[in-house]
Parts: sequence; structure tokens; C-alpha cells
Amino acid sequence: MLIRRPDDPDGILPSGITPRELYLDRRRFLALGAAGALMSADAFAALSAKKSLYSTAEKINPLKDITGYNNFYEFGTDKEDPAAYSGAFKPRPWTVAVDGEVMKPRTFSIDELLKLAPLEERVYRMRCVEGWSMVIPWIGYPLSALLKLVQPTSRGKYVAFETVMRPTEMPGQRSRVLAWPYREGLRIDEAMHPLAILAVGLYGDVLPNQNGAPIRLVVPWKYGFKSIKSIVKIRLTEKPPATSWNLAAPDEYGFYSNVNPNVDHPRWSQARERRIGEFFKRDTLPFNGYGAQVAQLYRGMDLKVHF
Repeated sequence: MLIRRPDDPDGILPSGITPRELYLDRRRFLALGAAGALMSADAFAALSAKKSLYSTAEKINPLKDITGYNNFYEFGTDKEDPAAYSGAFKPRPWTVAVDGEVMKPRTFSIDELLKLAPLEERVYRMRCVEGWSMVIPWIGYPLSALLKLVQPTSRGKYVAFETVMRPTEMPGQRSRVLAWPYREGLRIDEAMHPLAILAVGLYGDVLPNQNGAPIRLVVPWKYGFKSIKSIVKIRLTEKPPATSWNLAAPDEYGFYSNVNPNVDHPRWSQARERRIGEFFKRDTLPFNGYGAQVAQLYRGMDLKVHF
């Protein structure tokens, strides 16, 4: 990145930590003017979701941190840019095309995607490759629910994702910081893992523009940039797909990009991280603490080679 420079079945719902009225007020504050961030009226639509056995019971970051400090280079490279410059982005109408090595290619509308599977609240740790982290209450469902509908063929060994390309609404796409549109990819077994989800909301409401509206990927055991935002295309492929950061700096960003404190980034250590809102750094955990669930996916692989 450019540095400018199951755990607990009794996981806590955000409503159990912060009164709903309070965090809705925070959202409205953001919408009405903080740093010029104008959020869609749809951002106030509440989502009903059940608790998940996959949620962590760790303290959740405040909504203002999650919506006000993040990377979404389509809106700019500073952490505050996504909130500041995503007000003109239109998350509706929206479709996601799923094709490639599948038996039943199909294009889904956002309304179809919202009803595709029961929504769950997944409280996940998020570890950025830059060395900071958060705990975020996503709303979504397993990516596998969508992939099963299109029926991958035996040649569908990888899943490629692509973000929408709208330079008029996403000013960062007018720069050459990356080769647009943003692209990411997973191996099919990673994509089918129950921890990998398609998120359509956070903190009880639909996704704000700056966090990847209206639908994004969340893969909690990988560095955050693997969780591609504002998805419009999903393609099943036989070969590993090209990914944006790997194309930009292949020595720094591998295809897998699993959180690994034993493999440093060429320019900084990955051994420790700063949880946003905390003063002292904490140790980074292999696979971001999800090793018991996902380590078997990489059995026999040299993770220093396949970083």
C-alpha cells in the first residue's frame, strides 16, 4: 500500500454495545456534513440479521472510525478521502454479473442479492497490510451461497472479482495510482469457506458508500485489500486471476496475502499491529486469529513463498 506517508457463540451484537439511536445519530452527522461526506439516503435503511457463531466477542470499533478511516483508493489515497469524496456515488440501480466456468451464468440485481440468503451479523477482525486493525460488525452471507447458485464447473478453480468503473463518481479512478478497475481473486476453496462473506451492510444498516456499497467481499483471514468493494463482476476461472496490487508491486503483495506475522512486508514488519482506538500495539496473529478455521486450506504450502 501507499503509506503516506468461532470464536464465541455469544458474540455481542452492536445494539448490545452502542445504543442504536446513538450510532444512527453518528451516521446522520456524517451524512450531513463531516468533511463534506454525503451518504445516500439508502444508508439509513436498517437490515435485519441474525447472530453468527463466527463472530468474535472482541470490542467493536465505533462507527465513526469504520466509516471515517479506511482505504478505498477509488475515492483517494488518504484515509479520510472515501468519506469525503463518496457522496456522489450511486449504489442503485446495481447489478453483479457472475460468469466464466459455471453451469448457470447469471446477472443479479442488488434486490435479488439482498434476498439471496439469510443475513447474518459477522463481527470480524480486520487487519490492514499497513499495520493497523479494527473490529467491524458486517452484515452479509457466505459467498458460497451465491457461487452454489451458478454451479461452478470442474474448471472453476479460482474466483475473480472486479469493482465498478465510474471515474465521474469515483475521483480516485482518474489517477494512475493503480490499473483500474480494481481486481481481486481467491482460490475456489477459499471462496467457498464459510468465513468468506459478501457484505451488504455494517452496524445494522446498508453499506455506506465509503465502505464499498452496495456489496463487497470480506475475507477476515487476509489483509484488508483482498476484500474488494463495490463489486460488479465475478468470474470463475481455471487460472489464477490478475489482481490489482500484485500487478502494481508483485514483490510486496502476493496473490494469497494471508495475514502472517512471520512474513514481513519488504518495507515494514507485520509482527505487530495498532488497533484503532488503542495506544499500545498488539501482536498480530497468524491468519488474523482465524487459523483454527482456515489453516488447513494451506497445508503443505510454503507460506513465505506463497505470501
